[in-house]
Amino acid sequence: MNKKTGLIIVDLLNDFLRQDGTLYCGEEAEKIILKIQKRLSEFRQKNLPVIFLKDSHDKNDPEFEKFPVHCVKGTFGSEIIKEATPLKNEIIIEKTRFSGFFKTDLDKILKKLNLETLYVTGVCTSICVMDTVGGLSNRDYEIIVPENEVADFDREMHEFSLKRMKNLYGAKLV
Repeated sequence: MNKKTGLIIVDLLNDFLRQDGTLYCGEEAEKIILKIQKRLSEFRQKNLPVIFLKDSHDKNDPEFEKFPVHCVKGTFGSEIIKEATPLKNEIIIEKTRFSGFFKTDLDKILKKLNLETLYVTGVCTSICVMDTVGGLSNRDYEIIVPENEVADFDREMHEFSLKRMKNLYGAKLV
């Protein structure tokens, strides 16, 4: 990895990764936490940029017509899990839709950091991870998705999404 490499951690939040979370992704998702911790430690040791994407909804968000109420701003469910607590120099981007680019400063931040390659980890593979990877692909970044660092509550959609990210978006699956 060189200085033009960054890490994006998608929605490592209590509502997705805790058994009492509104949209708990299951035991498979819990298994990725340790692996993401190792990746996060590696990036921190090398002083490479880390960006946390964080679902952050208002109580009456239109998304709740499609999904149960989840990750409401200011609630325990919307907090990043304690195992991946961001450091002061790490970036947290709140988002209200699937893609980390929708109505956020992610594009500006990536350009300012002058990154070329991004590792993408987190949940849910078939929703926020895949849509964010699509946005990276549309902006011509090199994308690396560690298969054992992404998870979904739907195994079939998880597998489909990995194929789509590889075959359509050009992500390297490692």
